[in-house]
Amino acid sequence: MRQCIAVLTAFLVAACSGGLRSNAPALHTYILRAHAPAAAPATQPAGASVQVELPTSAPGLGSEHIVIVQPDHRMSYYGGSEWAAELPRVVEELAVERLRATGDWALVNDSTSAFSSDYFLQVRIRRFEAEYSGDAAPTAQVALDCAIGRRADRVVLASFTATGAAAASANRVGAVIGAFELAANAALDEVTAGSRAVLRSSQVPSNP
Repeated sequence: MRQCIAVLTAFLVAACSGGLRSNAPALHTYILRAHAPAAAPATQPAGASVQVELPTSAPGLGSEHIVIVQPDHRMSYYGGSEWAAELPRVVEELAVERLRATGDWALVNDSTSAFSSDYFLQVRIRRFEAEYSGDAAPTAQVALDCAIGRRADRVVLASFTATGAAAASANRVGAVIGAFELAANAALDEVTAGSRAVLRSSQVPSNP
């Protein structure tokens, strides 16, 4: 018994002093920034509000993984790197930031807001991947299937697909993240343009 206790004590001391070490690589977490929108034609500020609902996603795109697609359509992801949150949350935050920055809406709510809204925006993430076509650096591909409708009667007023693509400057994760940011913001340009078109063609009174 004394011998067993001595062996166990020695094992615990070795563990506490760094005898047990993980060989797993350090995890790097990445965020994306919404760019300032291009100047839009001067319009009367809208009195309407919109809620960005939590996006849904195509298979394989609903986690924190930064997805890679190989030439043989094989899906993988970068090891040791991930988004700061599950991808639907990342895209929701980007869409909210961009819509707020346009000044088109009196109020832009996220999916957790308790405030009522006149319109809703639904987004399905169809593509958000680093696409490889060989040994060259990949191209970030983003495709968002969008629907904008009235909250009161749930009538869809417009549906469209917003896309963006940007080639990474190098085959490194940091460069690929930069390409994702460009591609995502290109797609968001189309989202804001689509929402602006809805506002011009349809007006509803603000909820009390």
